[in-house]
Amino acid sequence: MMGEAVNLLIQIEEDMTVPKNIRTKIREAISILNSDDEEAIKLDRSLQHLDGLTDDPSVPSYTRAQILNIVSLLESNE
Repeated sequence: MMGEAVNLLIQIEEDMTVPKNIRTKIREAISILNSDDEEAIKLDRSLQHLDGLTDDPSVPSYTRAQILNIVSLLESNE
């Protein structure tokens, strides 16, 4: 599940229509998920990162929907 979430995040991060500050935050979430930390810690930290993005008004609506889907995917992994 986490690998699938990372792949989906990479797609968002590579989308040049997404604002740069959002892509940077997505990159940070990818880095967290790829870290050597314990799985529960990785999930918690990445979910905190992504939850903050869903409230950001500069996130395009289609990207927000993608992020919400990824959050749901990660939450089902908890």
